[in-house]
Amino acid sequence: MPSIHDVLVVGGGPAGLAAAVGLARSRRDVVVLDAGEPRNAPSHGAHNVLGREGVRPDELLAAGRAELAGYGGRVVHGTAVAARRTGSAFEVGTADGRTLHARRIVLATGLVDELPDIPGVRELWGGAVVHCPYCHGWEVRDRRIGVLGSGPGSLHQAQLFRELSDDVTLFLDAMPDPEDEAWEALAARGVRVVDGRVASLRHDDGALSAVVLADGREVPVEVVAVAPRFVARTALYEQLGGKPEDRPGGPVVPTAADGRTDVPGVWAAGNVADLSAMVQVSAAAGLLVAARLNAEIVEESVAAAVRARQPFSAAQEAEVSAIVLGDRRHGLDVPAV
Repeated sequence: MPSIHDVLVVGGGPAGLAAAVGLARSRRDVVVLDAGEPRNAPSHGAHNVLGREGVRPDELLAAGRAELAGYGGRVVHGTAVAARRTGSAFEVGTADGRTLHARRIVLATGLVDELPDIPGVRELWGGAVVHCPYCHGWEVRDRRIGVLGSGPGSLHQAQLFRELSDDVTLFLDAMPDPEDEAWEALAARGVRVVDGRVASLRHDDGALSAVVLADGREVPVEVVAVAPRFVARTALYEQLGGKPEDRPGGPVVPTAADGRTDVPGVWAAGNVADLSAMVQVSAAAGLLVAARLNAEIVEESVAAAVRARQPFSAAQEAEVSAIVLGDRRHGLDVPAV
């Protein structure tokens, strides 16, 4: 018989590790299956992480894995490629042919950032190319910031980065021309607008120097903000019978407030369920899943214990209790029923 774990967490990022640590602290047999490809690996530091501001992503995850091991949980390296229900449990297959079994699954598979197909963007991603003013804004303050237009959201992005620098340029690239009200807002805040397609980013040894336009013009910048397309990793959820839900940023695994999905026994936390969740938010979601999932297991254990007592009728219970109490009165050591 294969070993069946209480919980299998798929994904070892902040959400997955937080869920696993919370479950392990409640003495659950928990295993994390992780491919070792964190979304924020290119970043120099994770920000807005209370008490660990600016911590390197690899250092943060290493600390989380150590904490999990301290409570008896473990991390298994591998990529989950298949999932199915087998009776009252689940079976998850890995790319290298292994199979893991668990009574519950927590999906913390995250998302993939699909970046604009412009030379220089991928090479500088996580350094001079950023997307979130809350994740990296302080680090690029007072620098020459370019915003690569991709849609209406880029107008909002430009205004957010304008709070961090007096030198912000919006490159319209392929986005539609802004409405009159948007033009007025950009002008009122001193955001320059450059029309024309963007051809590439000029850089040398990781230092960004300019945005190069298709007509040959070059606009000096030190930082470029882009708007990636967020693609949540929902494949396992779909294999288990779930249906992703469309959100403005893209499809996600839909959950209740506590991380419970529509598929019984399957929970989700982090970017696979919330495209905008930052590190701290993802970790909090993972911990909430741990607490609610553990409570569900406890409720099942209580129900099972009650059912195990059902063969005794009320009269039998009274008779056994009377015998036990009588024996105790005579000093006999009889265990209670």
